[in-house]
Amino acid sequence: MIHLLGIRHHGPGSAKNVKQYLEKIRPDIILLEGPPEADSILNWANHTDMKPPVAILAYVPDNLQKALFYPFAEFSPEWQAIQYALENKIPLRFMDLPVAHKLAIEEPALVAEEVAEGEEELPHEATAQPRKDPFSYLAEIAGYTDAEKWWENTFEHRVGSESIFEAVNEAVGALREQFPDEEKHVEKCREAWMRKTIRQAEKEMFNDIAVICGAWHVPALQNMPKQKEDTDLLKGLPKIKVECTWVPWAYSRLSFDSGYGAGINSPGWYHHLWNSKKDLNIKWLTKVARLFRKNRIDVSSAHIIEAVRLAETVSYIRGYSHPGLEELNEATTSVMCMGDSILMSLIHKELIVSPKIGAVPVESPKPPLQVDIEKTQKQLRLPLTEEEKEIVLDLREERDLEKSVFLHRVSLLRIKWAVKKSVAGKGTFKEAWVLHWDPAAAIDIIDKGVWGNSVNDAVTNYLISVAEKETSLQDISALLSDTLLAQLPKATEALLHRINTLAAASADVMQLMEALPSLVSALRYGSVRKTDTEILSKIVNGIISRICISLPGACQAVDEDASQHMLELFFHLNDSITLLQEEGQTQMWHTTLRVISENKNTSPLIAGYSSRLIYDFKLLEEESIQNVFANALSGVNEYSWSAAWLEGFLKGSGTILLIDETLWKLVSNWVDRLDAEHFTTVLPLMRRTFSQFSHPERRKLGEKAKSGGSTGGKILQSSDVDHEGGMKATKIVFQLLNIKD
Repeated sequence: MIHLLGIRHHGPGSAKNVKQYLEKIRPDIILLEGPPEADSILNWANHTDMKPPVAILAYVPDNLQKALFYPFAEFSPEWQAIQYALENKIPLRFMDLPVAHKLAIEEPALVAEEVAEGEEELPHEATAQPRKDPFSYLAEIAGYTDAEKWWENTFEHRVGSESIFEAVNEAVGALREQFPDEEKHVEKCREAWMRKTIRQAEKEMFNDIAVICGAWHVPALQNMPKQKEDTDLLKGLPKIKVECTWVPWAYSRLSFDSGYGAGINSPGWYHHLWNSKKDLNIKWLTKVARLFRKNRIDVSSAHIIEAVRLAETVSYIRGYSHPGLEELNEATTSVMCMGDSILMSLIHKELIVSPKIGAVPVESPKPPLQVDIEKTQKQLRLPLTEEEKEIVLDLREERDLEKSVFLHRVSLLRIKWAVKKSVAGKGTFKEAWVLHWDPAAAIDIIDKGVWGNSVNDAVTNYLISVAEKETSLQDISALLSDTLLAQLPKATEALLHRINTLAAASADVMQLMEALPSLVSALRYGSVRKTDTEILSKIVNGIISRICISLPGACQAVDEDASQHMLELFFHLNDSITLLQEEGQTQMWHTTLRVISENKNTSPLIAGYSSRLIYDFKLLEEESIQNVFANALSGVNEYSWSAAWLEGFLKGSGTILLIDETLWKLVSNWVDRLDAEHFTTVLPLMRRTFSQFSHPERRKLGEKAKSGGSTGGKILQSSDVDHEGGMKATKIVFQLLNIKD
């Protein structure tokens, strides 16, 4: 006998009904909607270390863009059927169309999208959906605006009824009569394969066959066509190689369409329904109150009681047997949130969706790289959570240094788990990371597994390959900085060799300037991790020498946009050379700055900034810099040229105009000489110049300009002082300090 159990994927009511029905009929075999390729890994499902939510990942080894996830939660009917079969030692087979055919027929279910920066985004599910959910018609007839709400109240809340599956079959049968042409080719093939699996089970003389599948497929399995029709439909299907493995999943990912083409919006709520035998509403609202109290929001027991009463009243008015999530949310908003729905976002994240993430046994079939990553992650006690978790590492501690090295290696493999962030405070021994595990990262791990079986081997081989192909000196220099932090000597050697080759062949001084900051950072801070930077030091010295030789010529005949870009490069170049604190390089840089600032053909913006750096390095006497300033603002120069020079000179700080009265007067007199036409011309340049200053600097400069004096404000006279008030204030201060008169 064939028992057709139409279910809703990830439905807790369906799961309870399936479990009870199986215990009643005790079938000889269970046929379950799912990928037949995964039959060989089903035995791991009842392992003690298998903690749902988990998923079967079916992927094409030669094309990881093509893959499907088949997720299971504790409350999934499929998961309960698997557990029943394993516990009772009866055969269980997946009966869906093999993924080998499915992915060869249709478009990839997982597509790695390109983001703005050009990096690969983690794949996400995107299966095609019908224009309108057919169940929405039944929902509308019943007076519902939401098909999900109708299904939940009509079927999921009816547990223990023997006729529930008959009712589902009858409702879906009526629907499919009204939508006979809705099925796509791949869906027809899926149902043909399901019927083929059922016929095979009958041939093997199984008497009681339990068939568990999505409710929509039941009529197609109940009214079977001739075997020849299915054979003809399945004949000649394309096929590709597919492999399967178990991966941890997260409740937040259950909201996506998956291999079943189904998703849910409230997995945390469904988890609650599955695990709560009675007093569902009271227990749920108690969880809400506990969450609010954890976040220092006052909620009393009276709030819980009143919210339960309100939810039950609303559900009664609406004609429901008991409150659902919608009614409980409305009661929570009215009673606990005082009508303000903003706190519901916290409930949605922590309870309705839930940050729960599953786990799979370490010994289960996995790619070797994934095994190594999980093993190291556990050894270092790095949290594998769906929530974002920040950790701060002290690199002086051996254990924290090991964590840092591992996280840098995983990051270099482009596996999106750990993101490095800036950390406040001085020193190079602190490092902050934000950890956020996305189950879809399993695709990236499998992808990078071709480079090696361990993290160390995979990242080394991967970086060596990147070094051979990379043509951007800036990109490969930035990559070297991260590679040094990951302590990868072979990869470092390959990257250094490539950098040396590119730097020697590059005639573009701006490309060298763009690459230098990353190299200097790696050279300056690499010693914290005990890395050998001797070769890198030689490369940096060579690049600085080439920059100093070529830079004066590159600063001539440059337009405004190019000058702005070069000004930023100058800024970082100066910081890099200053950071190294090597006398020979510093003297070479100072000489280059003099040549640039004194050359009449140099871009005025660059000439001004070079003069400012010379002034900051105290290479000119006060009288000399005033002469330079006066010459730049002389009337013989075009006003636009002088304005650009002034912008370059004041780059980074305007404090010099506050403390040097002579320079202030030179600028003031220059502005006074501007007529209306020239003032309009240079005004945008002047506004851009002063906009880069801090707010206090701008305020002080404004006060100084307004006063017209050198003090930047009114000079206090003795008559302006309130001596009587001052004496009163002094006595109070003495009392506070316990000082006697």
